[in-house]
Amino acid sequence: MKKLSFLIALVCWNLSAQAQQTIFSVPSSDITLPGKILAQQQVDVNNEELRSSTTIDYGLGHDWEIGVNLYNLDYLPQQHTWQRNDTTTQMPYAPLLLLNAQKTIKLTENLHLGIGGQTGINLYPTEKSSWVGWGYLNLGGSFFDEHYQTVIGTYAGTHRYLADGATVGMHLGFDAGIWYEKLHVLGDWATGTHEYGQLVLGLEVYLHKHLPLAIGWRRSNSDGNQAVVVQLTYTPK
Repeated sequence: MKKLSFLIALVCWNLSAQAQQTIFSVPSSDITLPGKILAQQQVDVNNEELRSSTTIDYGLGHDWEIGVNLYNLDYLPQQHTWQRNDTTTQMPYAPLLLLNAQKTIKLTENLHLGIGGQTGINLYPTEKSSWVGWGYLNLGGSFFDEHYQTVIGTYAGTHRYLADGATVGMHLGFDAGIWYEKLHVLGDWATGTHEYGQLVLGLEVYLHKHLPLAIGWRRSNSDGNQAVVVQLTYTPK
């Protein structure tokens, strides 16, 4: 109970403060402004579980950011319990406490490279904590005064982070400001038959200039499993 209380307290703290910003699951390669904090909370809802992923980023300046992630905090409603995994790679290890970092390199007025990753351990293991890691290289583009953004890149990770399947793949995504900072269309896709390999499409509505709320539909590459994704982001820009 003490460990569970700690987990809940940590989640609540992360919700009030939040790492690497994603479109839904693919990093957007945007950099947090120097001295500012970006926060992103995502909940994935399907028939079997509720999965929470929380991210906090701090802008260091010089196109660098660092942050913390609380990933794969999974609640199983039918069993009335939190899922813990550090024994099988049929699913990602969970829950995970990660450190992340990202650097962007400007290529042209509209294009940039994003290099980043995250690494950490099981926060609440059944036996012992194990190291997990994941990294990526993205080519990002922004057009029409940043109203439209695209990203394409490659990623690599451990089986403990991704689960069984290819540990190297590609991903891509877009953010289309149809009604800029009012209504956006979002989507991303990653290759692979593990849990990161999925398609997500959705809409984002700005509750406030700094507070977009996105709702998406997710489909797994491996078995067609579907879910609803809800994502709330605080952005200081």
